[in-house]
Amino acid sequence: MSGTVRWGILATGGIAATFTKDLLGLPDAEVVAVASRTGTSARAFAERFGIGRAYGSWAELVADEDVDVVYVATPHSAHHEAAALALRAGKHVLCEKAFTLDAGQAAELVALARERGLFLMEAMWTYLNPVVRRMTELVREGAIGEIRTVQADFGFAGEVGPEHRLRDPALGGGALLDLGVYPVSFAHLLLGEPDRVQADALLSPEGVDLNTGILLGWDSGATALLSCSIVGHHATAATVVGTKGRIDLPRDFFHPDHLLLHRAGSADPAPEKIVTGPGPEGLSGMQYEAVEVMRALRAGETESPLVPLDGSLAVMRTLDAVRARIGVRYPSDPPTGGAS
Repeated sequence: MSGTVRWGILATGGIAATFTKDLLGLPDAEVVAVASRTGTSARAFAERFGIGRAYGSWAELVADEDVDVVYVATPHSAHHEAAALALRAGKHVLCEKAFTLDAGQAAELVALARERGLFLMEAMWTYLNPVVRRMTELVREGAIGEIRTVQADFGFAGEVGPEHRLRDPALGGGALLDLGVYPVSFAHLLLGEPDRVQADALLSPEGVDLNTGILLGWDSGATALLSCSIVGHHATAATVVGTKGRIDLPRDFFHPDHLLLHRAGSADPAPEKIVTGPGPEGLSGMQYEAVEVMRALRAGETESPLVPLDGSLAVMRTLDAVRARIGVRYPSDPPTGGAS
């Protein structure tokens, strides 16, 4: 594939709007179509962003011969259905996080993409953020020595009544898949899949997690202390502690604009502030994942080395393990099993 990459947007919610705005800021990307379950929603979205085609069904979008890659922005309870539909239609896919409801669904998507020779990537924009990429380089270079502890939290307290999607088990509600996926993915980025998983949570009357604490352990001796919440305002910060120093992402760790590097034994006690430079004006940072998708497609790659599918599968296994320990089940879980 060369030249302009043609995108189809599947779903019309807030995250789809943010991604589309960023996509329209890229000179080598074109948004040719949008789809929703209703024509009214699709047409309104198309008018808002100047998109030429609006479909009232997902099937019409994936059948459009002018669409090269589909961006799946549905609630995560529909990720598997939507992404599988696109893959079976021969479309490359960028799928929002959490990748799916559980590891089994994720494995099915990965197997389908690999079988068809199609590109598939989880839209984990954190991994593609320039500051986070610089952080991983510093860790690899030994700037803070061997990692001993990772801490990360993500939470907010909003108007989340019983009718809200975040309280609906059928929609994968709760803090874990919506917000907890970020600290869990952050820990995986640095340390890989954990050897041990512990967790505790406050559950809603509907059975979803409102406030969750997670402790991950590795045989190396490293640990990760993670938390997520939809009932409390968190700092949304992260710290990586090593034997020779630490790195702080003091705010919005999932898309930071700078990091603070503390070197143990340095003559200057002040941390080194590292900024990778401002992103394009008016863009949110989601454009980095679109750039990576288009780079990979032009290179003939079916997976991104920066957001590998095996890594997304590992994250889903960890999220499943957390759910099993806090007692959260979704209607889609097997009747005798569930998250494990």
